[in-house]
Amino acid sequence: MKKIFLLFVVLTLPSLLFAQKKQMAAARDQIKTGKDLHIAEQSMRGLLKDSANRDNIKIWLLLAQSLERQYAKANEKLYLKEKADTAAFFAVTKRLYETMSAFDSVEVRLSSSPDASLKYRERNAHFLHSIRPNLFNGGVFLMHKNDYAAAFTYFDTYIESNHYPLFAKQDYVKNDALMPHAAYWATYCGYKLEKPDLIMKHIRLAERDNSMLNFLRQYEAEAFLMRGDTLGYVEALQRGFEEYPNFAFFFPRLVEYYSQHNLYPEALVVCDKALAADSTSILFQQTKATVLLNLGRYDECIDLSKQILEVSPDNAYAYLNLGLAYFDQAIEFERSSQRRTKRKNITELYKAALPNLERYRELAPDAKDKWLAPLYTIYLNLNMGKEFDAIDKLKN
Repeated sequence: MKKIFLLFVVLTLPSLLFAQKKQMAAARDQIKTGKDLHIAEQSMRGLLKDSANRDNIKIWLLLAQSLERQYAKANEKLYLKEKADTAAFFAVTKRLYETMSAFDSVEVRLSSSPDASLKYRERNAHFLHSIRPNLFNGGVFLMHKNDYAAAFTYFDTYIESNHYPLFAKQDYVKNDALMPHAAYWATYCGYKLEKPDLIMKHIRLAERDNSMLNFLRQYEAEAFLMRGDTLGYVEALQRGFEEYPNFAFFFPRLVEYYSQHNLYPEALVVCDKALAADSTSILFQQTKATVLLNLGRYDECIDLSKQILEVSPDNAYAYLNLGLAYFDQAIEFERSSQRRTKRKNITELYKAALPNLERYRELAPDAKDKWLAPLYTIYLNLNMGKEFDAIDKLKN
């Protein structure tokens, strides 16, 4: 049986070698004529899938040449402003980077010593360096097509090529001004894809692009949230807020987190820092009024809400905070041992709350969860039968 197997191998090997030589000869002709170059590329890739061929320099050369010729033809069409497949042009650029990097690794593996000069490295490195901008441009092109997954791979290749032995002399991180921009767009693509690992992969390099640092802080916080890392999320919000208190993302989410966990003193600190950055912001003022309300600092909440209404007379939340500041005080008296002695005060507080909560109802009719219960209580305590009957129907 063993002899039969050996005989089969001996008989089969020449035919396989003949078929391989025939494929390589066909690829040379296709490269020479510039026709069916994609067939030449796929043919050589097919040969390299066989482990016996993976270190065959001649096959690697033909593969690289088929790609270079494709690139040259596509580039010529674009230069002459002829009809061209722009996506295919960028795609062949990326395949060139991947192929020549792998080719270089094979050459290193076959070299006689680590210090031996490599026959094709310098030439390939020079060529890839010359077409390098097309990796960045390809990423931008695909990003504009909303193909964020593909766009990420272009920016990622652009950045990671800095580590290719081919480019040992270049030090792109130091010398290429586009590197931080590529890192930013890679981070942005990760954010659009909602993939935290992609968001975080190049974010430190992206931080060198100071013009977009506020958005990077947002993407970083989102990445922690996607991972379920609450501590990291809050720390990222705090860091972002400290650096960019006026940026729309950090303030509301930080206050929301503190409020959800009943950390109102911490929320108040955030509000005060925000107002120190912009004392005229209605958002910061009304948020602080809400926090003061939850802290039971009713007089301060009332004063601040009235200030807001002076400049923003139709501010629904200002009316809500103002009405609830009076209403909550009345409820506290109702629940205290001073209920009987404070009956007059309770009634006056309900009367003070009433117009503000009714105005809030007018401005936010769909927010029943906020105005229905307190108005129900007020109408009941002020013996407003008609109004009470109407809201009782809504309640039930």
